[in-house]
Amino acid sequence: MPPTLRLVLAVLLVAVGAVLVLLAVLGATGKLPRNRYVGVRTPDSLRTADAFILANRVAAAPVGAAGAIGLVGGVALLFTERGGATPWVLAVIAVAGLVVLAGLGGSLGARAAAVAIAAQQPAPTCGGACSGCDLVAGCRDAIEGTSSTPDDAGSRRT
Repeated sequence: MPPTLRLVLAVLLVAVGAVLVLLAVLGATGKLPRNRYVGVRTPDSLRTADAFILANRVAAAPVGAAGAIGLVGGVALLFTERGGATPWVLAVIAVAGLVVLAGLGGSLGARAAAVAIAAQQPAPTCGGACSGCDLVAGCRDAIEGTSSTPDDAGSRRT
């Protein structure tokens, strides 16, 4: 690997790693402000401040590990004097580990935010519409505590 390429890649890995570690620390402590630029940014996580905080707390460990891999990989590239395949292997491992773990953290955080938002949604109810209709028999059963099978419906009439 040419020394210039190795230096540029090492500096990029260290910089991205440091940013990811900082984001992980802010996310884990709940001090990452809700924004549209950094952190777990999905429609569910941006819906409420609590969902954003939860998503980034869940994502903090994998994102911090991604940042640590970036830092270690970048420093290792800076001090690698060998030629041949060693710098290439270090670069590939560092970039792959950084990308995979950051993506995993984002995915886990997004899933946690979706679950939190779904838990806040009220359970669907009939709302009193068409209470005698067979189309909402399931709702009627939940309200009245009766069964909606056709045999039971016929037996209730008699």
